[in-house]
This record gives sequence, structure tokens and C-alpha cells, in this order.
Amino acid sequence: MIQARFADAAFFMREDSSKTLEEMLPKLDSLIFQPALGSMRKKSERIVEITKNIVTYFNLTKKEIAFANRAAYLSKADLVTNMVIEMTSLQGTIGKFYALRDGEDTQTAQAIEEHYMPRQAGGASPTTKAGFAIGIADRLDSLVGLFAVGMAPTGTKDPFGLRRAAIGLLQNLMQLKINFDLDKGIEIAAACQPVPVSDKHKQSCAEFIRGRLQNMLLDEGHRYDIVNAVMAAQGANPAAALDSIKVLEEWIEKESWSSILPAFSRCVRITRDLDETFEINVDKLVEKEEKDLLRAVEKAESALSVTPSTNEFFMRVEKMIPAIDKFFDNVLVMDKEPVVKENRLGILQKISALSSKLVDLSYIEGF
Repeated sequence: MIQARFADAAFFMREDSSKTLEEMLPKLDSLIFQPALGSMRKKSERIVEITKNIVTYFNLTKKEIAFANRAAYLSKADLVTNMVIEMTSLQGTIGKFYALRDGEDTQTAQAIEEHYMPRQAGGASPTTKAGFAIGIADRLDSLVGLFAVGMAPTGTKDPFGLRRAAIGLLQNLMQLKINFDLDKGIEIAAACQPVPVSDKHKQSCAEFIRGRLQNMLLDEGHRYDIVNAVMAAQGANPAAALDSIKVLEEWIEKESWSSILPAFSRCVRITRDLDETFEINVDKLVEKEEKDLLRAVEKAESALSVTPSTNEFFMRVEKMIPAIDKFFDNVLVMDKEPVVKENRLGILQKISALSSKLVDLSYIEGF
């Protein structure tokens, strides 16, 4: 039995050797990806375009970009080889070996195989940036395109494996610690589709990916309120979200947390329902405590503009606690004088805004 399989494989490889991967590309026209989205060759062309547009976000060198572009061009060619038609699990792997046979660069060949990674949840992620970038492009194309033509997963039905695609995309971004705005990625992929992609479809696709991210984070044992707090601000950037979740978990375990959360939440609760953002008239500041608090928040703003991280945010709030406490102990926020009241509300709004795009602490228990 094994000898027969080896004989078959040898025959298929001899048959395949008559053409290079590049020469096999036209045969992809015979494989339909999805009727409205065209053939696998059309999908392959979209992967090339999406890859070209997203590599700039991944800090690739010029050589790595060249490898990625070439690998993207050849990435699906092995789907029409005899070897892959007979043994579909070898897709990508056969592409790598045939690319090496054709004289392609080693990193190009490696990227052809690695763009399928991880092949299952928890599997190995790509080792090359080119393979990583193509894998992101491929998955974004599938997700955005199929949502646009009404093929989103429903219940247990997921014929195109979009859950697996989303999980693979998220796993790679988080494991390789690559900061990337998936909303931007969805926009890039949408612009390459052969069908219109409405804002509603883009939003549905983004929410679907976020849902997979939330499940993954909860399955890893992260507390639900911490996950929700970070995802509310950074749900489009999986790697940054995971990093912020770990940071928040560390801060919650500190003794100072029992002072940090009440101090910050007090500022937020007073201002979160206001429709207007108040400008601060420095000349109208009255009390020493409000002047001190304004200086403290301006220092925090300056520091966060240089290091916009969740850890930096908590460090700055921790330093502001004495000024916040003195402000509330000695100053009447809702002063009868409109300018004075608006100044004080404006200072508190500045404090509340410090966590913008980092974490929404209103989701945390005890807020």
C-alpha cells in the first residue's frame, strides 16, 4: 500500500515537473473560489494587491517586501498541481518544494508554505514576515469578500472556514506581536473586491473577528471584565489588546489599585454624560487645587503623547491621585459661576480622556 502511494506520488511529481509554478497560474481560472468573487486566479490577484498595501504596516525590509510580493503571486499555483489535487493537505508545502525546484528564492518558497499557517487553532505561526503578510492578506480577502456576498457563518454552518480564518489571523498577530489595525485591513481588502462592500458588511466582518478575539482571550483565562475593558478601546488591534490586558491584570493586583480606580472613576462619572467638551480658561482658575490638578493632567498628557501605552496611563493616574483627592476634597465642581464650573468640568474631562484608545475602565468591576 505504502509503495503504491509512493509510486503515485512519483508519477504526479513527474507530471508536475513539466511546468513551473508560474506557468501553472492560468489553470487557476478553472477553480472557482466563489461565483460572485471569481476564480482562484482572481483571488490570487487580490492577495497580491492586498499584500502590497499591507506590508508597509509590518516593518518589512525591501527584500522581505520583494519576497512577499513574489510569494503572493505564486501562493495558490500549487492548487492545480497533480500532487495537491490528489492530496489537498499538501497545499503550500508542495508549492514550497516546487518553487525551490523552479529556482525561486528560499524565503519566497518558505512564504508560499507559511501563508497557510497556522493550519489549525494553536498550530505553528509563520517564521517569515513574508509568509505572515500573505497569510493576513489571504484571510482578509476571504473574510471581507464572503461577508460582502452574504456568505457569513450562520449557526454551525461555515462552509468556507471563516471562523478558522479569523482565528488564524488573530493568532498570528498576537503570537508574533504585530500591531495592526484590522479595521484598516478590512478597508484595504474591501477596496480590492470585485463586488461592492457596504459599510454594514465591513462592520459585520469586524464584529465577527472581534467576537473570535473575545472568545480566544476568555478561553486563555483572562477575566471577562478586563477583556471587555481593553477590547472596547483596542478591539481592532489584537496584539496591542493582549498586551494591554496583561498590563491591566498586573495593575489590578497592586495595592495602589484600590486608590487608582476610585480616583479615576470619580472623574469619569461626573463628565461622561456631558454633551459638550469644555475649554479651560486658565485666567479664570480660582483655587490652588484646580490649578495643581490641571498641571498634573497636562504632565500626564505630555507623557502619554510620547508613550501612548496602557502602562504609562496607569503610572500617570497613580501620580495624580493626591491632586485628584485634594481637588474633590476642597473644590466644588458644580460652582454657581458658569465659567468656574466649566473650567472644573474641563479639567475632569481631560483626565477622563487620558484612557482614550487604551482602556475603558467603566467595564471593570467596582468602577
